[in-house]
Amino acid sequence: MKALIASGGRGTRLRPITHTQNKHLIPIANKPILYYAIEAAVEAGIREVGIVHTADSLEVPDYVGDGSKWGIKITYIPQDKPGGLAQVVQLAEQFVQRDDFVFYLGDNMVVGGLKRFVDDFQRSKCNCLLTLARVKDPERFGVPEIRDGKIVGVEEKPKVPKSRYAVAGIYVYDHHIFDAVRSLKPSARGELEISDAHQYLIDKGFLVSYAEITGWWKDTGKPVDLLEANRLVLDNITPHVDGDVDMLSDIAGKVVIEKGARIINSKIRGPAIIGKECVIENSYIGPFTSIGDRTEVRNSEVEYSIVLRNCKILSVDIRIEGSILGNDVEIVEAGGKPRVHRFMIGDQSRVEVA
Repeated sequence: MKALIASGGRGTRLRPITHTQNKHLIPIANKPILYYAIEAAVEAGIREVGIVHTADSLEVPDYVGDGSKWGIKITYIPQDKPGGLAQVVQLAEQFVQRDDFVFYLGDNMVVGGLKRFVDDFQRSKCNCLLTLARVKDPERFGVPEIRDGKIVGVEEKPKVPKSRYAVAGIYVYDHHIFDAVRSLKPSARGELEISDAHQYLIDKGFLVSYAEITGWWKDTGKPVDLLEANRLVLDNITPHVDGDVDMLSDIAGKVVIEKGARIINSKIRGPAIIGKECVIENSYIGPFTSIGDRTEVRNSEVEYSIVLRNCKILSVDIRIEGSILGNDVEIVEAGGKPRVHRFMIGDQSRVEVA
């Protein structure tokens, strides 16, 4: 069994952060999203992983490396331009050859890992296993039609969904999927749709099975999904304090304070994580907040937010909540009179001011 992980795409719904950073490297609980996919493959016993990445950037290969830190081998597969998930599978045929494999969308997160789906695939002796999740908005996803416990059809982003399930971003295949993706023509939106490949397998009489995700699953394609995934991961962290917390500070709940961090006269309410070499002084860090490495928070309050590395939040007199701050962001008190708001904001940013 091998694993194929998709890490391409432009992340347009997460701009402006993705103007300067691959969306799969955005941290959830201070760990890149892509790492969760790799670790899930490792936990399932997989030792060969292919990662499809944008051909004009080496950001993912340079950041992730050769896989030795996980005891696996990673092969990088360049993608010249986005052409749909079925195209990603096409590109991986030489890497996969005739092995069975898990296809994992690198911006998806699921509780419980991959092993149970791999086990279901092998036990059922099917040709394709789809993971399904019950969602409020199935029209955003590939949607299965289920009759008598069997998948009889799959439609991509239907206007009138035939079930309340989405095909989640984890698939398990045998080699017949390559016949399916080779048969496809671009859809109306110019992509090779993975749902059409699944329909091909159904029409040709191959066994397409499914397993329902009974815990939580998140497609982290939008800011609200990132914050929710961050919340869910933080809710399951193991607390530990490796930094310095002074006697005037109050730590409560599940809190991780990394090495070199300093907490001075502040309140931290978990679940929360404070990264390496951070300084939190005269401040409040509320639940479901991740503070990236080397960030300073002084005389300010932050809650239910993701703050990346090397940020400065200094003397902000209103609580920052439900926010995502990219690397090297500064939010500081304006000096002098009159008191005003001053902004330097990149393309496609959003700021709410009370």
